[in-house]
Formats: sequence, structure tokens, C-alpha cells
Amino acid sequence: MVTTDADLLILGAGPAGLTAAQYGARANMRVLVIEELAPGGQALLIDALENYPGYIASVPGTCRSGFELAQDMHRQAASFGAAFITQTARSLHKEGDIFTVCLETGDTLRGFAVIVATGAKHRILDVPGEIEFTGRGVSYCANCDGPFFKGKKVFVMGGGDAACDEAQFLSRLASQVVLVHRRDRFRSQKALAERVLRNPHITVRFNTRLLEIRGANTVSSVLLENILTGESYEEAGDGVFIFVGTIPQTSLVPSVEKDENGYIITDQEMAASIPGIFCAGDVRACPFRQVVVAAGEGAVAAHSAVAYIDRIKEQGDWGAAL
Repeated sequence: MVTTDADLLILGAGPAGLTAAQYGARANMRVLVIEELAPGGQALLIDALENYPGYIASVPGTCRSGFELAQDMHRQAASFGAAFITQTARSLHKEGDIFTVCLETGDTLRGFAVIVATGAKHRILDVPGEIEFTGRGVSYCANCDGPFFKGKKVFVMGGGDAACDEAQFLSRLASQVVLVHRRDRFRSQKALAERVLRNPHITVRFNTRLLEIRGANTVSSVLLENILTGESYEEAGDGVFIFVGTIPQTSLVPSVEKDENGYIITDQEMAASIPGIFCAGDVRACPFRQVVVAAGEGAVAAHSAVAYIDRIKEQGDWGAAL
């Protein structure tokens, strides 16, 4: 009898992975979630989930945070029987009908199906000073580092949902927020963009790009360039928050089909090009990346994975690992 450690292995514990864990466990599957950091993924960076269905603030400005949602989703999945381990997965391979995940510790875990919910990581600008001052004035998480800049002047780089949302959060802490975007308009949702433009604590610089981050031990200024005129100028400030997109984390599944940007392509059942691998969340090719979308995809991926596992089990004699 061939044994497995779980029926369903889930890589990543963001909203997609946590939802998949809940739905898989509720379907009476042995679910094991592998997450290298804390459950929640990028949702942990969201200050206020004002657009998540059912999250209505009783008092304006008191919406629950992404951290609170992540805690609830984690507890919920665990209550249905999903197991969690904090480890870094180094490789994934398939032999016959069994998937094996190799961990950083050298241990291995085996299952019948895998849901890849590894998400995406922040893209860097790759300008002089960015790496040197990371953790010393340069940050990619306003919720994490914003309190260190209370009463100070900060720059936010980007023009999408994340940049606008984080600029809003920082405007409640910093004395001044300068939002720098290389285009002539925001890429964010209209409601977010309008809120930023109305905020008296946020100064918006369109058609502007960052050339360099300067300082001694910590950030003290930035070098900016007006794209239309070519004029460059130095401006003093205490911090730089960068939100210019993400890079999908697909190193564990190099052989599955991906789009031109490296995101995993799936069908409507969230199935990837290799049978038994399903995908959900920010790592998947999708035109709209939101917490609610990731959760929905996680539910579909789990439903599809359960059906796949049932078919595999009908074909052979399988047992649980000792």
C-alpha cells in the first residue's frame, strides 16, 4: 500500500490558500498547508478591508484589517481539520499519481494533489540606494513600517491600488506624503484614486520617476525626474515606500504553462497544465487581483482538487502515512 502524508497539499497560506484549506477540509480531505511565513500573505498589509463583502464598518474608518481577516480564515480552516506547518518548500515533483514536496529541512511530504497559492512578491525599482537603504528608510509595507515615520515626510512610488491604499494609510501618520507616479493618471480603482486626490495630506506628482535614493545611515532625500521636461531635482524626505507591482512566485512549478508575465495559466477549474496541480490567488494569470478574488479561486481550486483526488483514489489502493 502506497502511503501519503495528506490528500491535498496547499503551498501558501494567503487568502487563496486559507480558503482552499477550509473547503478541502470540509470535504473530508486530509489537508496540509505549507507556509514559510505567517498565514495571510499580502492581505496582512491591508489596513482597511472596506471592499470585502460583508465587512461593513459600524463607524466610518473602522473597517477590519487584512490581518484580522487572515487570523479568522486561519482559525476557520483549522477548525475544519486543516493542518499547518511553517516551512519553506524547495521543490515539487510528481511520480505516478503522487506529488512530493521537499522542504528546506530535507523532509518530504506527499499527497495526491497540490494547490499552488504561493502568491507574488513586491517588484523593486532597481534604482541606486534602494537595496542599500531597505530597512533604513526604504520599505515595501506601510502597515509594517509606517509607524516609524510618524510626523515625518515620506514618498510613495506607484500608481496602482496598492500605492493609493498605502498612501492613504501613511497620510494618517506622516506629516506629508508625496505620491510619485510615472504616468499621467492612476491605474488604481477610481474610488481609490479619487480619495487620494482629495486627501489634503497627499501631494501627487504625475509624470515623475525616481532616479535615486540618497542618505547617510538612513534616507534623507530622493532624486526625482519630471518625465515631460527632463528636469531632475533633489527633494528631502525621511522614507520611501515602493509599490510598483509584483512578481509571481512560481519557482516550485517551472514546467506548468505560464503567460508572458510569468503567471500560471489555468482553466476555469483552476487546473494547471500538469494534472493534479491547481492554482489560486495572485500567482495565477488573472486580470483582477483582490482578496475576494483569491478567496473565490481558492474555493474553486479545492472543489476541483477534491474531485481529482476522488478519481485517483478510485483507481488504486492508497493509505495514510504513519
